Amino acid sequence: MKLLAALIFFTRLPFWRITEVPARYYKRVVDLWSAVGWLTGAISALVLLGTATVLPLPAAIITTFTVRLIITGALHEDGMADFFDGMGGGNTRERVLAIMKDSHIGTYGVISLVIYYLMLLTLLSSLPLRTACLVLLAADPWSKFCASQIINFLPYARKEEEAKNKTVYSRMGASQWITSLLFGALPLLLLPWPYTTAATAPAVVSVLLIMLMHKRIHGYTGDCCGATFLLSELSFFISAATINHLSL
Repeated sequence: MKLLAALIFFTRLPFWRITEVPARYYKRVVDLWSAVGWLTGAISALVLLGTATVLPLPAAIITTFTVRLIITGALHEDGMADFFDGMGGGNTRERVLAIMKDSHIGTYGVISLVIYYLMLLTLLSSLPLRTACLVLLAADPWSKFCASQIINFLPYARKEEEAKNKTVYSRMGASQWITSLLFGALPLLLLPWPYTTAATAPAVVSVLLIMLMHKRIHGYTGDCCGATFLLSELSFFISAATINHLSL
């Protein structure tokens, strides 16, 4: 039931048709965020592999992430835009949180998304197709595991009733953390050496962002989770592209 809640929460696929999930399970969806990454990562890799046979690689990459946006409902991208608007435009904790909650996108949010997708397109285009597919397959669940650690190290920055989705995630216990780690780490075994070392980057980026959130807003929001995932994943792509470049 908890996995079904995570699939419903983090995707727009009609898993909700299977059965109604009690509200209490949505407090634990982050435990299996990395498991959802198996689905979104696999679909992304398959779409890239398929479209690259008939399209130039840059166009195939754009198609791939368009499909991912449709699957996720741009949940993480919306969070990253709000995160950058808040962090860039707010000079106090209260102002940062107020800007993040505003549904309108600002200059910082627009610029962050433009730079993110330009970087993503450039980085993945630099990789051989097979490597790019494997990187997509591994980076998604691993980066979601790294980003999920926000809930273990920071409190929620608002009151529960002020949350956009009216849900505050429960911290992971030992068993939940191990399960999340396994779902996040196992796809890394598919990567050829030395690309597995790219997994270090998302962990470092997640730690740095957690430190930034602690300093600026003394906690996290749902927007922070989305931003941390995308930036951690982007750091994986940067590392993979660097490894590929150095091996040429």
